[in-house]
Amino acid sequence: MARGGIYRTDIEKARNTLIAQGKRPSVDAVRVALGNTGSKTTIHRYLKELEAEDTAGGDKFPISGVLADLVGRLAGRLNEEADAKVAEATLRFEAQRREQGSLLEQARRESADALTQLQRTETALHEERAQHDTTRQALSDTTAHLRQLEERITGLQTRLAEHEAHAQSLEEKHQHARDALEHYRTSIKEQRDQEQRRHEHQVQELQVALRQANETLTAKNHDLMQLNRDNGRLTEHVARLDKDLQQARSATRLAQEEVATLKPVVTELADLRTRWGQDVKTLECLRADLEAATRSLDLECVKRQRAEDHSSKIQTRLSTLEEILSKLQPSAVATLSPST
Repeated sequence: MARGGIYRTDIEKARNTLIAQGKRPSVDAVRVALGNTGSKTTIHRYLKELEAEDTAGGDKFPISGVLADLVGRLAGRLNEEADAKVAEATLRFEAQRREQGSLLEQARRESADALTQLQRTETALHEERAQHDTTRQALSDTTAHLRQLEERITGLQTRLAEHEAHAQSLEEKHQHARDALEHYRTSIKEQRDQEQRRHEHQVQELQVALRQANETLTAKNHDLMQLNRDNGRLTEHVARLDKDLQQARSATRLAQEEVATLKPVVTELADLRTRWGQDVKTLECLRADLEAATRSLDLECVKRQRAEDHSSKIQTRLSTLEEILSKLQPSAVATLSPST
């Protein structure tokens, strides 16, 4: 077999065609008839063999020139039909190859587009995750701030309740002191009135009975001395009560001043409650944003899954096309390759 896929039958067909056309079957002419393929050495060797066979066969089976011309024309016609079939098969193969190449290129472009879309989806997913983490951190900070505000409000409410209880206790002590002083004054007045009436009655009785009056006077003097001592004790007790009253009034003033100092705290508490309400609204907004971000993340995940499925389908289709192309190439080569 000659190099470059040139067979002896090819050279014989080209030689017969040239002879049928009335041309001399030289090495260059045969090579041109073969499409400028094949080695000149191989063509020359095969031509020598064919000439030797023709010479040997001419001695045994001579044929007329008309028959040789007919055989040459038939060989040329056969060669033309074979070349036409080969050219048609080549054109079909080239058309199929171009079509498969176009499909392969389209599949590659679709795969590249799918990969680009997948990369964009992954980038968007990373951005959504970063935004989700930022929102979660902001929510955590807001929750911690609200917790601190609640603790501070609880402490202020406790202090306010303690101050109110202390003020109420001072007010009760002051009221008790006033009630005790009033009761003491009333009892002293009643006792003096009783003593006064009793003294008048005794004077009258003294006018009736002088002797009894002297004894009664002695007894009364003794009682009077006791009353004076009691009066002194009661006076000291009143003085102590007055002192307690002054202290209670001072404590009341201090409590009032402390209550006055607590007014900014109450105002601050009201501001904190207002800010707490605003923070609650902000928290609700953040929660809504978080839910929206979560929904967007779910949608991106669905899109990414769809993109991956689409890319998998395209990859499968690409693999199928490559398998078909790999099967078509050997079959096309087999179709083009002549049999010995």
